[in-house]
Order: sequence, then structure tokens, then C-alpha cells
Amino acid sequence: MCAIPCGAHAGPCILLTLSGVSKTFDSGTQALAHIDLNVRDGEFVSLLGPSGCGKSTALRLIAQLLTPSAGEISFPGGKPQIGFVFQEPTLMPWANALENARLPLDLEHKPQADDRAARALARVGLAGFEKAYPRELSGGMKMRVSIARAIAAEPKLLLMDEPFAALDELTRQSLNDDLLKLWREDGLTVIFVTHSVFESTYLSSRVVVMTPRPGRIAADIALPPPLNRDANYRLTPEFSASAAKVSAALREAMA
Repeated sequence: MCAIPCGAHAGPCILLTLSGVSKTFDSGTQALAHIDLNVRDGEFVSLLGPSGCGKSTALRLIAQLLTPSAGEISFPGGKPQIGFVFQEPTLMPWANALENARLPLDLEHKPQADDRAARALARVGLAGFEKAYPRELSGGMKMRVSIARAIAAEPKLLLMDEPFAALDELTRQSLNDDLLKLWREDGLTVIFVTHSVFESTYLSSRVVVMTPRPGRIAADIALPPPLNRDANYRLTPEFSASAAKVSAALREAMA
């Protein structure tokens, strides 16, 4: 149950809260300073900022792969199942697509792992590629396997660390559309790290703009929920206006 008021009148539950979160590494580098952020159930939130501003560090703190130096990260309704998609596909080269996709199911000793992994691969457009090895797949296909691996365990919260940055523009746009489809169908909450104004504007219901290191939140921009966005949306005046607003906030944060 949600630990705070939620519902038709109060809005969706708060899934995640960062309160005064800072992170300084043993080297003395301060990556984040005093981050306060609430993420509600079902939101698609992009963390946007320049390289080195602490976006990826924030994601790893949320996933509890790192520990904050100060502040607190909490899940008011209880910690949800979390899926993580890294910038690189990080596939096991000796395992085929099905074996890579079923890895989190195996680690948690989930039943029917083969069937669930195969369904996840089909949902990202890789039906028929279950037996293919990473060396036989394109960059975009490897990333689809990585996404399938993240969704196979049916997470509530999906964390994505610049997953499409190294891909060509057409592949990137196709994966953006597929990701929105998964978000809608599964009722996911997504936190997506990117340095692209246009990608963050296209995908998100909120764009959180961060300053250069140490990363702070410079702007939190609400956008129309991306319920019906498709390739045509990128050509609309609404998209152009939203992208201009996000771009202006990023320029101000950089200044």
C-alpha cells in the first residue's frame, strides 16, 4: 500500500523520494549535491544534463548500487522490483539472447524462466532470435536484448542509463517508440538518463535538468504525458515548443 495519500483526487502515489542526497567519492570528487526529488508511480522522468553532472550516479544510488554520502533515498510504498538498462548492453558473449534475457529470472529462481524471457524478447521485436549470440546481433538488437532482460522480471521501476546514446538516429527513434509502448502497456515508472534535449522531450512526462558537477537540480519541467506520441509528434509545434523550453533550461543550468 502507498504510505501517502493517493488516488483519483490526490494523484498517483509517490514511488521514490530523494531527500538532500549528495555523493562524494573516495577520490574527493563530489558528483551530486543536495538532490531533492519525488517520482510518482507511472511517471516517465528524464534526467538531462551535461556529461559528468552526476546523472548516472543518481541512477546507481536509486538502484542501491552506490550509497549516498548524505541524505536519504526512500520508497514510501515499499521498494519495488527494479530493472536496470546500462549504457552498454553488457551481454554475456558466451550466452545466447534467451539465456541473457533470463539472467535476472535465474538469479531470483523464478519459475518458467524460458517462457518469460522468450515473451520479453518478443515484446522488443526479437522473436526468432532467441538462439542468436551477441556477436551475431547489431548494436540496436543487443540493446533490445538488454531491455528484454530488464523487463523479463516484470519490474515496477525501470532505470535506464543513456541506453541509446551510441546508436544511429533511426535505430534510436525506433527504440524510443518501443520504450514508450512498453511504458504504456506495463504501467512502468521510468527514470531515463540522457544528454539529448530532443530525446528527453519526446519520451518524458517530466524533464529534470541538472547543473554541471556537482550535480544539482536546476529545473523540473512538466510536459504533457507521452500517451499518444509517435513519429509524427516530432513534427508538431507542441513538440518544438517543449523542446525549446527544455533547451532554454539546460542553457541556463550550464551558465
